[in-house]
Amino acid sequence: MPFAEFDDAVLFYEIEGRGPPVLVIGGTGGDLRQAPGPFAWPGADRFSLLAFDHRDLGRSSSRSSRRPEMADFARDALALVDHVGWEGFSVLGISFGGMVAQEVALSAGGRIRRLVLAGTSTGGEGSRSYPLHELYALPAASRAQRLLELLDTRACHQPELAAAIARYLFLDRGLAAHGAPSAGLLRQLEARRRHDTSSRLGQLRVPTLVAAGRFDGIASPAAASKLARSIPDAQLAVFEGGHGFLVQDAAAWSSIAAFLSAGR
Repeated sequence: MPFAEFDDAVLFYEIEGRGPPVLVIGGTGGDLRQAPGPFAWPGADRFSLLAFDHRDLGRSSSRSSRRPEMADFARDALALVDHVGWEGFSVLGISFGGMVAQEVALSAGGRIRRLVLAGTSTGGEGSRSYPLHELYALPAASRAQRLLELLDTRACHQPELAAAIARYLFLDRGLAAHGAPSAGLLRQLEARRRHDTSSRLGQLRVPTLVAAGRFDGIASPAAASKLARSIPDAQLAVFEGGHGFLVQDAAAWSSIAAFLSAGR
């Protein structure tokens, strides 16, 4: 199994494909052992995908006792790209990974060909994602119900959809919906709480697609719209689904693949 060892972290990663290079940065509680992974998304075989577990999640670990900031997660990602020998590449950041991707683009924008920010926000006043660190202060039963509603705002009045999301949450997704969050998840949530790129995104000169779910209660369409407006010439695409719109709307992956392919 491939591991990359750095001063601060040891990262588990996987790389597959032979097309244009795309760094995939996963979300809160992510673990590449969870299915479906990024290598299964429609159109994945058109790219060379590099995906990894964030420090202290999945099979990755930290070598530092210092509380990581979002910039530390971004440095992990860039160190991994250097480890596999990529100079230019595109980035697909999902949820928490979209926050990390913003920091990656701000520090290495000249290397990035195309940027996709999915289900995420700038942070800062008026464009924050839902404060998940507050959610995890709730008792487990209340937390699970609230998380269900946040993942798709229609779940409150669509019982079949609510049941489907509830089944998803009972799987081991790293989200700790029904149990105590891990130390790694808590550190991730703390970095997420302080995320704020709102005053810096105007610096970016990277072709960018902001993708959002119409019924996302974590990263709302309004927050996605502000994110798109913050980046010069960014495109905004809103899909039918909640925070999981990438698997709820078949058009999402095809649109993302088309956008990434345009950068060849």
